[in-house]
Amino acid sequence: MSIAFDKDFTLTIGGKGVAGASTFPVLNPANEQVVAEAPDCSRAQLDTAVAAARAAFPAWSATPIAERRKALLAIAGVLAANLEDLKRLLTAEQGKPHADAVGDVMGGAYWCQAISGLDIPTTVVEDTAERRGETRHVPIGVVGAIAPWNFPIILAMFKVAPALLAGNTLVLKPSPFTPLTTLKIGELLRGVLPDGVLNIVSGGDDLGPWMTSHPGIDKISFTGSTATGRKVMASAATSLKRVTLELGGNDAAIVMPDVDVEQVAEQLFWAAFRNTGQICIATKRMYVHKDIYEPLRDALVAYAKTVKVGDGAEQGSQIGPINNKQQYGRVLELIADAKAKGYKFVLGGEASPGPGYFVPISIIDNPPEDSRIVQEEQFGPVLPLMKFDNIDDVIARTNATDYGLGASIWSADEDKAFDLASRIASGTVWINEAGYLSPLGAFGGMKQSGLGSEGALEGLLEYTNAQTVYVKKKAPAPAAE
Repeated sequence: MSIAFDKDFTLTIGGKGVAGASTFPVLNPANEQVVAEAPDCSRAQLDTAVAAARAAFPAWSATPIAERRKALLAIAGVLAANLEDLKRLLTAEQGKPHADAVGDVMGGAYWCQAISGLDIPTTVVEDTAERRGETRHVPIGVVGAIAPWNFPIILAMFKVAPALLAGNTLVLKPSPFTPLTTLKIGELLRGVLPDGVLNIVSGGDDLGPWMTSHPGIDKISFTGSTATGRKVMASAATSLKRVTLELGGNDAAIVMPDVDVEQVAEQLFWAAFRNTGQICIATKRMYVHKDIYEPLRDALVAYAKTVKVGDGAEQGSQIGPINNKQQYGRVLELIADAKAKGYKFVLGGEASPGPGYFVPISIIDNPPEDSRIVQEEQFGPVLPLMKFDNIDDVIARTNATDYGLGASIWSADEDKAFDLASRIASGTVWINEAGYLSPLGAFGGMKQSGLGSEGALEGLLEYTNAQTVYVKKKAPAPAAE
């Protein structure tokens, strides 16, 4: 099936294609041209989608888990079979290079495949002559899943796969900046899943709040900024919805003096700048031991100069544009603040001439700890490098943030680094790498980086309620005389 960018895009509600009440334009961030018009879901259409998910829930939750596993494998198969068209569409609306778009789509397929192999446990808590008790995990109901624009497909599957495996039905909302690929996947899955099990709706700024406050939605799973996550939590609280929140991060990398500078420079670069720095677990601030600070700084700059920034659809592009005008403005604001404060840029620091939301790779040389570029999450291709010479000091600086999503330690002494990891207040700590996630490992944030987990058994159980059942055993019959 070939995907044409000018083809009408529709909502998927109850297994059927539905035109939006109106439409809104989706822009290509590389040239600011309209890729296509996306359907704008009305409040009444959201009600219909929720009702469809509610109607599908009894049969889906009663479907044997073996069949639900097959459904996840079928989703993975659809993503893989349509990879070429999906990657082009994703690059057009998101901006990332084709190679990264492949990773997004196939990462979603892999996630579905891996999650399909998990089991939902039942635990015997008591088995005595008097009673038997066991705790099992039952589906919650209708899940409202809200996915972000930086990795629209794999982060949607972070939610879709465990929710479906656990027996829930869904209403999935992609970001208004990147709805097209997700809408197309919804179209491709019609007939693959039972009607109403997975509904996909797109819309503007009103749609998310309608979902988080909707009385027919039992759980919200949200990936996005911490500021929006607070609003999601407040809205969900009115009906005590279950929530999973994967929010922002200000991930630190600690580079010890015993590393091989030439060997780690390229890895450290991509830890910070992959996907144009638009990753919640990207390295946002890098602490480098004073003994290797200048050699590593120079190696990062030298490597950066070999990396091509450009339209993701162009051959050889490795870093694309910022996805949307709002985020583009925020990154430029942080650059302007750093320049106004007199911080030294060893690379970049100037906005590229339009069209397109391009920001050059920018590296700032040892700004103060209290600077905005260190304290705030930039979510763009701007990296501050800072010196340290005391491990206790750098651990304290790493932890002196409201965020706690990820961090990395780079050292030739793996055992020492492993011990240091326990002192870092982050949900994930990497040693000699960064950004790796596995569907078999729990992923979540501490502090204001979120609530709950995604991936692994912990993430699967986020889509269930624990139910303990006790059975009072019959008293044994009296012995015959």
